[in-house]
Order: sequence, then structure tokens, then C-alpha cells
Amino acid sequence: MPKKASPADATAVAEIHDQKLVRGNGGELHQVAKGKVEVQTTALGAPIADDHNTLKIGDRGPTLIEDFHFREKIFHFDHERIPERVVHARGYGAHGFFETYESLAKYTKADIFQRPGEKTPAFVRFSTVAGSKGSFDLARDVRGFAVKLYTKEGNWDLVGNNIPVFFIQDAIRFPDVVHAVKEEPDRAFPQAQSAHDNFWDFISLTPESMHMIMWIMSDRAIPRSFRFMQGFGVHTFRLVNAKDESTFVKFIWKPKLGMQSVVWNEAVKINGADPDFHRRDLWNAIQSGDFPEWELCVQLFDQDFADSFDFDILDPTKIIPEEIIEPIPVGRLVLDRMPENFFAETEQVAFMTQNVPPGIDFSNDPLLQGRNFSYLDTQLKRLGSPNFTHLPINAPKCPFHHFQQDGHMAMRNPAGRANYQPNSWGEGPRESPERGFRSFADAEEGQKVRLRAESFADHY
Repeated sequence: MPKKASPADATAVAEIHDQKLVRGNGGELHQVAKGKVEVQTTALGAPIADDHNTLKIGDRGPTLIEDFHFREKIFHFDHERIPERVVHARGYGAHGFFETYESLAKYTKADIFQRPGEKTPAFVRFSTVAGSKGSFDLARDVRGFAVKLYTKEGNWDLVGNNIPVFFIQDAIRFPDVVHAVKEEPDRAFPQAQSAHDNFWDFISLTPESMHMIMWIMSDRAIPRSFRFMQGFGVHTFRLVNAKDESTFVKFIWKPKLGMQSVVWNEAVKINGADPDFHRRDLWNAIQSGDFPEWELCVQLFDQDFADSFDFDILDPTKIIPEEIIEPIPVGRLVLDRMPENFFAETEQVAFMTQNVPPGIDFSNDPLLQGRNFSYLDTQLKRLGSPNFTHLPINAPKCPFHHFQQDGHMAMRNPAGRANYQPNSWGEGPRESPERGFRSFADAEEGQKVRLRAESFADHY
């Protein structure tokens, strides 16, 4: 019979970083805790003696079901993966801050724009759109430019792209454009590219996409780096001030380094040599202290301009030329820290266009209205619980109080007797008509119709 040994009494064979390596009975190498290094435990804190061998009857017998350490380890592994995003699956993120240049109190009561020089924590996720998580970085594609700003009055998600317009005008077409640009359902290819018959068939029958296609076929669709890339809110939003006066706004991120792209032959070679090129570039820049920076610019205009402009300001396939309304810089975004864990932060971050603080409101853009509905639904599907807001990357950094409770993975149920309102127990939280979010009171009238405005019909 061979001698039976355990890591505790096996012979030391080497030391790596002051950690003793010992050889097990089957020749496997165990790294044993020594000095100040933490002792490995189960998820519930029980110290682990051997992480290389299951519990068996003898050294060649069957594995025992009572091996709780193995069960926990393998069950967790079996459930590690969550659904990837339907679009924007391949992404990369970084932490930073937004610094306001000057007060915009004339236009908005949003707290983030009230005090010059004040810094607001931020998280940004860049992404491609069509490809899966395992696709390559330099695909000819739209790039997502999603910014989460942790303001003092709640999170503000400016969920944009690096191109100022979009393929479609109404959110009901979104499943169709995504189905068309993704791999073909019978062949399951091509991956991460629009150069296939389904996509061009869709485009040929969708006149509203003509403007977007001009951008996609330009160098904007193959940027040199995230750091040399513009970002756009795409839609028209509203700013609302303390007097409940509204100003229309379009948001633009302009890189301090300027814009740079590669040509297609370069992109093909780079994808073959380093499919993680954009990720590596952002990581290396921030780790070396070369922090990328963008200016947030706004195009501001009133209802009179909207009524007289050549195109409908609610149409997400159109732009307002900068020669007509010059973008005004209102702050800067600096990325200065990489995530400590990709999954916990970049993968689990949940951006939603509906996340706006008081002082920023929506327009009637039908694509924006549909995104407000869809984004919450997709986060529930992808992250598995309405409590995804409890995850540190998604939780606000300002005080927050509500009566929402329970559900999978609830980590912060409200304390106290009352979990409803109104109540007689003197327990909050309570509404605040003065501070709370109030939608702009825009008068609308008309019949219920499935109809697109005639002003949306000009496709250049």
C-alpha cells in the first residue's frame, strides 16, 4: 500500500513569495498558509484543509456526498455565469469623477450643476453593440458610452453612444434592428459585424436608418481608443429650473485628446493580433497615470427654436449641427481608477435611461420613451432580482430611504415597524413636494393612434 499523506505532513518542495509549497500523495502541489497570509475558508467561513482532493473512501474510492466543501465549490462554479447583455455585451469600465465648471441654475435645479468646482463620483462603461462578450474590440460598430454619475440627489445615467444618431425612430423597432445586426439565426454567424445580408436587407427597407449608416461606414465606427472617442446622449432631454421653466438640451462628451480612428486594414490586423486592444489601452493608460478626460458640452434651445428647426427635435435619427447651436462646455469627466473586479463592477453595473435626478427630464422622443421602459426590464432579467440596486456599483452614494423590501438577495430592508405609508407610527420616510422629482408639466392633447409624426419623414 502506498503511504498516505496530507498537506500538513507532506514534504516541502519549494517556497514562492514566502509561501510554502508541499507535495501531496498524488504529486499535486499544495500552497499552505504561512505567516500573515489569510487561511482559505468556505463561503461561510469554515477553514479548508485540502482544496485539491474530494472526500473519498480510500484514495481510489468513490467521492462522498457529505463533502460539503466540494459541493459548495462546484455548485458555485456551475452558477457563475449570468446572461450577457443582448446588446453592448462586450464592455470595459473605469471609475472617475465629474467636475462642474460653473452653475447652471438658470437652466436646471439639478444639484450636480449648482456649485462650480464640485466633484461627483462617476463610473463609465464603453462597449461595442453587436458582438458577444468574447468578440473583438475593433469591430466596425457603434460604441456604447454609458456614464453613471452618483449625484447628491440620486444616480444620473447618461446612456449614450459614440455616434450622435440612431438606426430607428421608435422603440418598437428595436428588436428588429438588433435581430438583423446580430448573427443570422440559421447559420449563427457572422459575429460582431454588420456585413451580412440580414442587416443590409433590413437597412434597405428602413429609410430612417440612412443617416446612421453614413456614420457607421465612417471612421467613427473603428475608433483608435476609448480615450479618443466622443460620446452623445443621442436624444433631446429637458433641463428644468427651480421656477419650473424648461430648456431643451442635447449632451455631448468631447475627448480632451481629440478624436482618432484606425482604417479598416489596421483594424483587421489589430483584431487578429490583440482582440483586447481597446481594453488594454484603457488599462495601461490609467495604470500609468495618463488619465483620460472628456468635457461635457450641452446644446441648449427653447421651444421656439424647436418649432422653427428644419427637423423634429424628437427624432433620434437627426442632429442639431454645431454651427447652428454651439455646444457649451459645462464640466469635465476624468477616469482615474480601474475596477478592482471586472464582474462585480463592469459586468454587474446597470445603466438605465430612466435614472435622472430632479432638474433633468425626458422629452417625448419615442425611442427614449421606449428605452425608459425596456432598460429596467432587461436589468431584472440579467441580474435576477429587483435588488440589483443593492449592488455597490449600482447603489447611490447619497442617503436613500424607501419602503421597498424583500425579494432575492435583499441586503437592505427598511428598519422599523412601518413598511408602508401613510402610517400612524411617526416613522418615515415621507414625500417632499419641494425637493422631489417632478416631471415638466407639458400640455399634450390628441387621440390614441399608432402613427408617426410627418415631421419624422425627412431622411435626407
